[in-house]
Amino acid sequence: MLNHALIHPEINAILGRAGHHAKILIADGNYPVSTKKGPNAQIVHLNLAPGCVTVAQVLRAILSAVPIDFVNTMGIPADDSYAKFGEPPVWSEFREIVAASNPALKLQPILKWDFYKAVESADHVLTVQTGDQALWANVLLTLGCRTA
Repeated sequence: MLNHALIHPEINAILGRAGHHAKILIADGNYPVSTKKGPNAQIVHLNLAPGCVTVAQVLRAILSAVPIDFVNTMGIPADDSYAKFGEPPVWSEFREIVAASNPALKLQPILKWDFYKAVESADHVLTVQTGDQALWANVLLTLGCRTA
């Protein structure tokens, strides 16, 4: 019996095979999962309906299951029309979830095109596609390692 919140068998299997520095993308409903992924990445589709499930829900479950070294969001380029609105509201929720899991972790934006490059690396092992409709709600996790 698992002793954490994540019960999805395929996601648990992929995480169990992943090692230190592996990357996990939790993608919103607008992310192009079929074309922006690493060569070793598997996709798990949890996009049941618009808004179901959310990136925040998946983030909470994954953080309960594995150690994480870095949490990156897709940063907004200065020339993007959304940049004038400031930080996306969903990032506040992500910060709360991350802080509850590990207060030492900080949300770190990576500009959009650099985010895509990070996802396209050979270290990318899993994309979880959600139905989240929040804008700029993509999160890239870098796995840590077990410590004593």
